[in-house]
Amino acid sequence: ADLTVVTVDPGDDVILPCQAAGSSIRAVKWTKRDLKPTDNVLLYRDGHLETDDQNPSFKDRVELVDRDLEDGDVSLKLMNVNRHDAGIYECRVASGDSFRFIRILRLQVPEPAGEVHFSAMNLDFTVVKNKITPYSNMFR
Repeated sequence: ADLTVVTVDPGDDVILPCQAAGSSIRAVKWTKRDLKPTDNVLLYRDGHLETDDQNPSFKDRVELVDRDLEDGDVSLKLMNVNRHDAGIYECRVASGDSFRFIRILRLQVPEPAGEVHFSAMNLDFTVVKNKITPYSNMFR
C-alpha cells in the first residue's frame, strides 16, 4: 500500500480518506502509530462510536465522514488539528470478527509562520515575519 501524505494547518479540520471494499462493514478502527496499541483514534462498531479505548487527545475531535459507511467510505474527519496530531494513521475495517488493514496515511502539520524555532551552535533564533533575529549577538 502506498503511503498517502495529507498536510493540514494547525486549527483546521482535515479528512483522512479511506475506502474499503465490501458492503457488510460492521466496524471501523483508526489508529495512530505513536499511541499505545490499546488506544484508538476512533472505533465505530455496530452503528455507534465506542469511546472506552479512545485516546483522550482525540475525544470529541474525530468522526466518520459517513456514518452509514456508504459505498465503503470509512474516511476520518479530524477537527481542530494541532501539531501533536502529526504522524502515521492506519485505517482498518471489520466485516466479521477480525479487523483487516486497509490504508496507511501520514498527517503533516507544518509549524505556523512566525513561530519557527531552531537552534544552531547553541544559539537560539526566532523567525518573525521572515526576519531572523538572534537572541544574543555573539559576534560583537
